[in-house]
Amino acid sequence: MYGLLKLSAAIDWISERLGTLAAWAVLLAATISAGNAFVRYGLDFSSNGWLEIQWYLFAATVMLGAPLVLKRNEHVRVDLIYGSIGTKFQVYVDLFGLLIFLLPVMGFMGWLSFPLFLKMLSSGEVSSNAGGLVRWPAMMLLPLGFFWVFIQGLSEIVKRIAHLRGEIKMDTNYEKPVQ
Repeated sequence: MYGLLKLSAAIDWISERLGTLAAWAVLLAATISAGNAFVRYGLDFSSNGWLEIQWYLFAATVMLGAPLVLKRNEHVRVDLIYGSIGTKFQVYVDLFGLLIFLLPVMGFMGWLSFPLFLKMLSSGEVSSNAGGLVRWPAMMLLPLGFFWVFIQGLSEIVKRIAHLRGEIKMDTNYEKPVQ
């Protein structure tokens, strides 16, 4: 289990770095959006490329940030009983969700999106909008993001099994959203 926990720590480290990239993508998208609005309304000039780069950065924010959200246990969950059960049972519920829902869905989505990325990369597909950008960089974020959420899911499974075996202590704190 020691080797798997080391691998899990490496996966967590990469997810943290991807989360940092996602945070920078948010800042860059906001800056470009403000600049684009100023140029559009202040100077009466516009470019579809500047609009599309914002979409690409939003895709980077979501697809590169999702693994970190999973790692930090801040993902969306359907909380019917989770908040009212004990820590050990929460870990079992997490394992069930990771194994039955997250891994199959992320694997399937990655499997579906990778051929689309390859098609766009090989064809050099460009946006049909005047001044639009090539599309493969944005499409690349789909299989990359799905793949890394899948990998982070494996890391979470390793940590939960180690926790149940008493090999590590996990922070299983879950704060129920205010409604």
